[in-house]
Amino acid sequence: MDGSRRWTAPIVGALAVLCATGTAVAASGSSNSSYAMPGERTAPSGSRVQVAARILGMHNAERNRLSLEPLKWNVHLEREAEQWARVLSEKGVLQHADRSTRNGTGENLWMGTAGNWPIETMVGMFLDEKKHYRHDSFPNISRTGSWSDVGHYTQIVWRDTKEVGCAVVTARGNDVLVCRYWPAGNVWGRKAY
Repeated sequence: MDGSRRWTAPIVGALAVLCATGTAVAASGSSNSSYAMPGERTAPSGSRVQVAARILGMHNAERNRLSLEPLKWNVHLEREAEQWARVLSEKGVLQHADRSTRNGTGENLWMGTAGNWPIETMVGMFLDEKKHYRHDSFPNISRTGSWSDVGHYTQIVWRDTKEVGCAVVTARGNDVLVCRYWPAGNVWGRKAY
């Protein structure tokens, strides 16, 4: 890898974090298929099940710290997240799926240079936003004045969220992580927990 890629990887990862708001409805779909396309991988450093367990463990460790009910893994949300991650990785950009496409679920996104980021770092960047979190009603939830600086974190710890499904896809030199949450967090006028 040349020096410019090493330099840009941390910047791309740090800047490539977005979050969403919205109301929620249950997601649907089947989890019987394999998600890998030729030239893509769906799980960094381990099987899909191992990666899911690590992601869920990180989410629930923070929820446990706050005495919140643990999230359950939803394979239907995982499949929808995987489909959207494939689209984003092929485009090489991050953008949230529109509400109708994601069935009103919450969504956290992350992108970085392929192969440079363990899943713990990807999810860890969402969790690291807690340093800016202010316990108030949405959107007044950030010490920086911008709710988007903590929106990933608040989606993870949103009291009413019960299920999560995430997927990582690699294509065109990018790793893309998409997490879908049901019911969605970051609801106007409510506190995260």
